[in-house]
Amino acid sequence: MPEELDPSRLDRKLPLRDQIYDLVRQMILTGRIAPGDVLDEKLIAAKLNVSRTPVREAVKKLSDEHLVDVVAQSGTRASHIDRAEVEQAYLIRKALEMESAAQAAARMNESHAEALNDLLHHHARAIERRRFADAIANDDRFHRYIADISSLDRLWRAIEISKAQLDRCRHIMLPRQGQGEATLEQHRSIIRSLNSKDPERARRAMGDHLEAAFSSTLKVIEAGEIEGR
Repeated sequence: MPEELDPSRLDRKLPLRDQIYDLVRQMILTGRIAPGDVLDEKLIAAKLNVSRTPVREAVKKLSDEHLVDVVAQSGTRASHIDRAEVEQAYLIRKALEMESAAQAAARMNESHAEALNDLLHHHARAIERRRFADAIANDDRFHRYIADISSLDRLWRAIEISKAQLDRCRHIMLPRQGQGEATLEQHRSIIRSLNSKDPERARRAMGDHLEAAFSSTLKVIEAGEIEGR
């Protein structure tokens, strides 16, 4: 198991189930737990110095997101990346984020624009330094901030859950030549559309961005570069 399973990372005053879920989920999304890898609940509990109950509860949440497969008598494994799941995740994310962008455009102000440009700057620096995990984290902050501007309180959580399978692909794809730079240019277009305060223009810019990302994802899946089924 990866070194992230460090008991010092847990706050014993907070629910352990949610913290273990976050730790293991992130390892699956980033590929540190690869498709098909075994998740040994007993070993995870031992490494984190917790009982098996919060680990079992965390695994149940991961199973609900189709990130792990729990098979009786066979144990638990990280799920393979399923093309149908990826396609469904894209459709859900696109619908939610296009609406998020449209709502945000109607509320944009100079402070919002400044914050988005700052996030874009940090994203660009991470790509320049080839710190791809940081780049994806900054990418997510950019999209989350747009959801925050939209004032739809639960929107980002719905997006975050829906895009889990897409995130697994992103960590594989981002190091590819030109992928990060293309994303940055699309984000610049989104900022311009939001600054126009035109909801339909913002909706289109977000849709174009997500469609381009999905098209790249499908090419990688079809080329067999992502272990899936």
